[in-house]
Amino acid sequence: MVVYILYSQKRSRYYIGQTSDIKKRLVKHNNGLVPSTKGGSPWQLIKYLEVADRSEALKLEKKIKKRGAKRFLEDNQFGV
Repeated sequence: MVVYILYSQKRSRYYIGQTSDIKKRLVKHNNGLVPSTKGGSPWQLIKYLEVADRSEALKLEKKIKKRGAKRFLEDNQFGV
């Protein structure tokens, strides 16, 4: 599983998500197939972190969202 952070210059906004196939998921985001990111294309992949399983992905996603993507990235907490 992968937890990822995207950025949209168009919306000046970050998006945090999780997936088992980052390439396929990024295509979906940029083709407007994900309701929460529709209208923000193009989305740029800023960072992705591999984790062991979905449970770990959910924990990390929640941690990043709680901290805020921008602050999480600034803090260099990539190793978690």
